[in-house]
Amino acid sequence: MRKENNATKENEDEIMNTFSGLVNEPISQDFKEVVVFQKRMFKYYDYVFNFLRNKDIPPDNNGSERAIRNFKIKLKISGFFKSIEGAQVYATIRSVIDTAIKNNQNPLEIIRQIAQCNVATE
Repeated sequence: MRKENNATKENEDEIMNTFSGLVNEPISQDFKEVVVFQKRMFKYYDYVFNFLRNKDIPPDNNGSERAIRNFKIKLKISGFFKSIEGAQVYATIRSVIDTAIKNNQNPLEIIRQIAQCNVATE
């Protein structure tokens, strides 16, 4: 509904009422995993559908998964980092690059500006 821009307050209320009914529905203790899941949904009830109320919250976590993809590929290729410091440096540089891309900026230009600042302060 949200992707098609036809979500209404009534739709949101209907979804929340259905979810409330499911969260409060009694479940047999024979299904322990489902009971644990239901308790977790009850605990985070107010946060599960935040994306319906706030249009700035994406309905999925694709952005988060994209953000860690380069790091995971690096680990798959090399298997590991040789030091903690190397991993931290890689994470910092990757963070700067990803932030620049997300803000429609040239990552190379941003890194150049950072390097110039560091040279000027040394």
